[in-house]
Order: sequence, then structure tokens, then C-alpha cells
Amino acid sequence: MGGTGTLKAVLFDRDGTLVVDVPYNGDPQLVRPMESAHLALARVRRAGLATGVLSNQSGIARGLLTFDQVLAVNQRVDELLGPFDVWEICPHGQADGCTCRKPAPGMILAACSTLGLHPSQVAFVGDIGADVEAATAAGSQAVLVPTHVTRADEIEAAGVVAENLLTAVELLLDAATTGTTGTTATTATTATGGASPKPDARQDAPV
Repeated sequence: MGGTGTLKAVLFDRDGTLVVDVPYNGDPQLVRPMESAHLALARVRRAGLATGVLSNQSGIARGLLTFDQVLAVNQRVDELLGPFDVWEICPHGQADGCTCRKPAPGMILAACSTLGLHPSQVAFVGDIGADVEAATAAGSQAVLVPTHVTRADEIEAAGVVAENLLTAVELLLDAATTGTTGTTATTATTATGGASPKPDARQDAPV
């Protein structure tokens, strides 16, 4: 598999990162890409890197969504922004005690296994602290792309913060090319195009 330096794949959170967050969305027709998502993914693919999507979907555990509905939404995301090389979905709630639900690293580790990569060869881009924590726990790079639901303390705690997806990807590719650590945060701005606060992360996840 191709790649730039040691970076071989960039994985993305789904809701609020790749597509506008619609709480517990089971309707593919409501899927709308975030600003610069197309450009960012094109940049990653041109660099020869694998791509993937990892998403907490506790609406399944709550009975608000069926697994088939989540798959239908994922298929629409794939139609608009794919194809992606790997998908990982956590259907559990916080009380289930699973190892896949972010901020646990399970989905990142599973994606790495599918891609045949070491976690250090993978970066994860997301919009809240749980995404950064999952990447850190897995031993992967992380970039935070804040939206209006991202808390100030999450921005402060993140090592690398980008104003949008394209900037996040460029930071990762530049760091891989130059061999820099990429730990200096960029100036963050609140991204546009968000919906209401991210329910899966805010209503039933540790804060």
C-alpha cells in the first residue's frame, strides 16, 4: 500500500467531521458533506493513503436507530465521499462497557488490523475530545477539527487543531513529508455547517 513517509492511512469520524451532524440520523437523504470534505479526501487519496470512517452510533443501543438504518446512511456517505477502505461502527451505549466506543481505541485498532497497518502509521481526524483520546490511546496521530459543539477545554487539550478538514489533511501530509512531530496546534476557528450538539458524544459519554 502506498503512503507518504510513515503515514499510510487517515481515518475520520463521521458525524460533525465528514458530514453535518444530524442527531441519530437514520435517513440517507439528510446526509450532507462538511465544507472541504471532498477536497480533503481527494488530497489524501492523491497521496496514496488509505481512508476510513469510525463512528459511535449509540442510537442502536438506545433503540433510536436500527443497524440497517446506520448502514444505509453509511452507504450514502460512501456514495458522496467514498469509496472508503474501511468502516468501523460502535453500536453500543456507554453502559455496555465495550472496547470499541470512543474514547476507547478499539475501532482504530480494528481498522489498523483490517488495513494491515501499525497504529503509528495511522492518523485520526475528529471534532471532539473523545476522537483525540481514542487516537492517543491507540498510539495514532490525531487532529481536532472543532465545530460549534467542541468545548474549549477539548481544543486546549488537543495537540493539533485545524480550522477545517483540508487544513487537517495538509498538516498531516506536511508532517509526514518533513518528519516533524506535528504537535504544535494551529489557530482554530469554529467550523460551519453543524447541526445540534452531537448526541452520541454529549449525552451519554464521559465528559
